[in-house]
Amino acid sequence: MILFHWRRWSRLQKSFAEETVLFISIIKWAVLSVLTGIIVGLSCTLFLKILGWSTAWSGSYGYYFLLLPLALFLSSLMIKYLAPDAEGHGTEKVIEAIHKHWGEIKLVVVPVKLVATVITITAGGSVGKEGPSAQIGAGMASALADLLKLTKEDRKKLVVCGISAGFATVFGTPIAGALFAVEVLVLGKILQEMFFPSLMAAIVSYQIAKFFGLTYFHQSIHLGQFSQTLFMEVLLSGLYFGLIAILLVESLKLFDRLSKKLDIWKPLKGIIGGILLIILAWIFSPLYLGLGVNTIQSAINGGHIPTLAFVWKTLFTSITLSMGGSGGILTPVFFIGTTAGSTFAHIFHLNPSIFAAIGLVALLAGAANTPIAASVMAIEMFGPQIGSYAAIACVISYIIAGHRSVYASQILGVTKSSSISAPLMKELESIDGVDVEDKPGKLIHILKKIISGNRSRKSK
Repeated sequence: MILFHWRRWSRLQKSFAEETVLFISIIKWAVLSVLTGIIVGLSCTLFLKILGWSTAWSGSYGYYFLLLPLALFLSSLMIKYLAPDAEGHGTEKVIEAIHKHWGEIKLVVVPVKLVATVITITAGGSVGKEGPSAQIGAGMASALADLLKLTKEDRKKLVVCGISAGFATVFGTPIAGALFAVEVLVLGKILQEMFFPSLMAAIVSYQIAKFFGLTYFHQSIHLGQFSQTLFMEVLLSGLYFGLIAILLVESLKLFDRLSKKLDIWKPLKGIIGGILLIILAWIFSPLYLGLGVNTIQSAINGGHIPTLAFVWKTLFTSITLSMGGSGGILTPVFFIGTTAGSTFAHIFHLNPSIFAAIGLVALLAGAANTPIAASVMAIEMFGPQIGSYAAIACVISYIIAGHRSVYASQILGVTKSSSISAPLMKELESIDGVDVEDKPGKLIHILKKIISGNRSRKSK
């Protein structure tokens, strides 16, 4: 009897110790994530305010984009000599820092990224504002971790909070921002232990941005009762958006390779890239320069969109990012997704507003490998009625896009099919293709047998 009570008391002690540790962890990360949310919210709000003022000023001049060669030259020059880690589209470098350097980011990256991005977008560079916000947020979070002398593991978690807070500040979607931060690091896996602080930081940062007057384009889309026909149309659109994601990722890779082959001083590439963008703007339209927020809103409102707008935006973005421009990739992703969705709807005589909205999140899911965050983002931006439709399009787009991403430093956690093998826990950019397993019992094996059987009968 005494032994029984002793064992029971021992189990209670262990349970109490576990709950005590977890309670202390909640308190600790509530405090740290709120601090991060405040710092990132203020920093990113300042960045977005400056960006808003500068684009309003440049937009008042009809040929503002003639400054593109100078802007890309200055952007590339600043990054090369002041903060090389600020190169690219922001979130990519943060993911790399988390995987390779325990989230350690030099504080000088923050002002350099801010100024370089403002210069690029003000002159018409086709980039986004979420990447710089994520990098600014992560940089401030890393500095806070150093100030508080946190462990490497805690700094890494705090930097993830910086990503979520930056995302939430830009798009006004705190839940999607928190999910994005824990989903984007490893393809196919969600880092659940980081979700609570990420969510706290995202909510606080979002509320600070709203307090200081930032507004967001959130528009409820009313669909009525569930429609089987619309559901089948959305299934088809998921395949389409997955292919658009492949087009975008491969275009970014192609222009990056071409830029690297151009063996000249990097700032000179900025001049060349700026001239190319000016020529393309004259040939096609200045519509594809800058953030393109008005076009995104027009597409979601069902307005007229040029049929190949998504193709030209892909081209403009690839040139900007490969030739010295500084900025994010997700705002162009939203532009490409909404305009591609509008084109899809007009081809099949569907509702352009619905498919533009679905295209925005489905392309995000396919290009960034974040289907859960993208599905939740659809609900936060467009209301609950679109949720089930958007989610299925996001998942299909994610699968069809394959093992590629706009974030090359993303790590492959799992393959997207049991019939595909690839080295796991390696960066996507280091994986030289995947292998299709042709084993008995697999569908691909059965299909091959059927095809080879048909060929042998025809030959007879």
